[in-house]
Amino acid sequence: MEKNTNPSKATKDFIIIHLIFIGLCFAVLLIQFPIAIGIKLFLLVVCYNLLILLGGLFWKYNEWVKLWIFVFLISIFQIWPDWFLSAQLNILVFPEDGFFKIGTVSGYMAGLWAIPLFLLCYIGLKVKENYSPVKTFVVVGLLSFGIFVVAEQTMWMLQSWYPQNVTLFLDHLAIYIIIPEVILGLSTFYYFEKIKTQHYLMLIIAAFGIMLLYLGSASFFYFLFEKIIFI
Repeated sequence: MEKNTNPSKATKDFIIIHLIFIGLCFAVLLIQFPIAIGIKLFLLVVCYNLLILLGGLFWKYNEWVKLWIFVFLISIFQIWPDWFLSAQLNILVFPEDGFFKIGTVSGYMAGLWAIPLFLLCYIGLKVKENYSPVKTFVVVGLLSFGIFVVAEQTMWMLQSWYPQNVTLFLDHLAIYIIIPEVILGLSTFYYFEKIKTQHYLMLIIAAFGIMLLYLGSASFFYFLFEKIIFI
């Protein structure tokens, strides 16, 4: 596959795909269809992942495709932390939404994490083309914070997930999870930068390691905030 190296075209195509996806979100979520919210979210997750993958293949953006594979693998592995937080610690709830569950976790979550992770990593890669690594990491960290805070504050309205039995900010944002989600965004970007030219097997190994890092940090900060600071 020939590599497409036109950065301005890649950015334009990235924007076009995300505008299409935003339009699909409005159509699926705001227009009243007689289908369960879980199925709607599953359809949107599938659409996003297909748009990114097929767009990367069609326009021959090798790095784009490899980044998608990486974040999709992480998204699949993220089932385990979500399952642990919901089934073992009982601090995360995935209500009945009309879609099948993997343990206690809604099935579409296996692909949902790929959306924010692809978005922030792609932007991080573009920022790094013109700025220092330190500034790039600051941007990726702030993006991670913003994206995940907005997600935590809004997804409950879609009956996707919500926290319980933890300290909340503004009624819906679990304080303990903010730092682990920023760590997730930063580690995803950092390790992709390190292994993007290596064999695909390294993507699997790194994706699994990032999941373990997120699981460990979520457990640590839950214990820190809920058992020490906010007792």
